[in-house]
Amino acid sequence: MSDWAPKRFWKAATPQTCDGGFTVTLDGRSVKTPAKAPLVVPTLPMAAAIAAEWDAQTGSVDPRTMPVTRSANAAIDKVRTQRAEVIGLLAEYGGSDLLCYRAPAPDALVARQAQHWDPLLDWAARDLGATLVVGQGVMHVAQRPETMALFTRELDAFDDFVLAAAHDLISLSGSLVLALAVTRGRLPASQAWELSRVDEDWQIAQWGADEDAAAAAEIKRNAFLHAETFYHLSRGHLPQH
Repeated sequence: MSDWAPKRFWKAATPQTCDGGFTVTLDGRSVKTPAKAPLVVPTLPMAAAIAAEWDAQTGSVDPRTMPVTRSANAAIDKVRTQRAEVIGLLAEYGGSDLLCYRAPAPDALVARQAQHWDPLLDWAARDLGATLVVGQGVMHVAQRPETMALFTRELDAFDDFVLAAAHDLISLSGSLVLALAVTRGRLPASQAWELSRVDEDWQIAQWGADEDAAAAAEIKRNAFLHAETFYHLSRGHLPQH
């Protein structure tokens, strides 16, 4: 039974308006989330993207080919029902942000981290008002309470769908600062992903690439880029790359 998948039964998936936003119907029947909640999304571009994913299904439905649908389901079934916990979890990433943990050596890696990461920390201080404390090594560096409160306010201002996008941008990169840089248009996700990989790319340059690790990193990169797409759809914009 674990291999069972629903078969396509509809002729057309259609985005349309509904109470509270937009939805998708399959031959007139409204789509629901896995938790049986109505699939109501905030923008028409998102509903259209979801409809396109449903229309692209042939034979058995494959959720792996439906990233926008899955993200919308997560926003409704998970983020909305656990919003305070999600905000708290994501704010904690700001308390241990990747960009704040620097290598003590070698000098070339120290310089590379500073070159790539310091401008983002300067931006966070200037544009967000979040001045982050930087340390060396892996020992925890405590951030100021006012900085943590600011991060919490930033996240709380997001609606459930933007927060779902932010969750993946933050958790996949390990950096709340990089995620906010993407949502505020400071960086495209492709560049933010490269900045999150400074340490890994250094190791690859020194020792060579591991095939399995490279494959896993590519999966994460694609998920990160999708999170940016879902963010734009949440705002009613066409996806940007």
